[in-house]
Amino acid sequence: MNSTIGILGTGRMGIRLALMFADGGQSVILGSRFRERSARIVQKLGREQITSGSYVDAATAEFVLPALFLRDGLLDTLEPLRNQLDGKVYIDISNPFNSDYSDFILPWDTSGAEQIQQQFPKTRVVGAFKNVWWEVFDAPQFGETVSDVFVVSDDVQAKTKFFSLVGKTPFRYIDTGKLSNARTIERMTLLSGELGQRYGFFPRMNYKLLGEPWTPGQCDRLAEIIA
Repeated sequence: MNSTIGILGTGRMGIRLALMFADGGQSVILGSRFRERSARIVQKLGREQITSGSYVDAATAEFVLPALFLRDGLLDTLEPLRNQLDGKVYIDISNPFNSDYSDFILPWDTSGAEQIQQQFPKTRVVGAFKNVWWEVFDAPQFGETVSDVFVVSDDVQAKTKFFSLVGKTPFRYIDTGKLSNARTIERMTLLSGELGQRYGFFPRMNYKLLGEPWTPGQCDRLAEIIA
């Protein structure tokens, strides 16, 4: 099913997400603060599914994805678009980094996703792609391993719509529960950034949830050992 997604921001995340969604069969409005910048970028990208526009144009889409930082005035930038955002599925990719990415500008008892939901209560916030550093979009697979995107929301229907939207994109999407779980996911991204720089992976690294169910026989044997 073809949908339209409006991306606000033409930085390294906004452009890569525009390409990913376009290659996945969705229509994209790539919005910039300056229309001329968006038009130049869209021409270079060469995808007929991507059209250029302003932030206002992007906010008319069915799904809205601001690729902007809280530290750079995200909430103030979105305020004039408040009425356009009402009822929309808002895909929040932001992490509340400080200017040098060494820490967050928010305390431990909240998250960027929760701050956005609080500021715009009529939007339907779905947190996603928070754990994905920008270079991963260029080559999402690590060998034969498909990496994960953790997805949070308090709106079950909005989350379902999001999963439908990303069906043809090259990640595995994990339902990670309520919106407040973004506190953990955002901190995990801060940790992966530190680890990646320490071991020479940055910014090409991502998380993969590994696990397999126990068989009834395994459970019985463990019960015997404990007994």
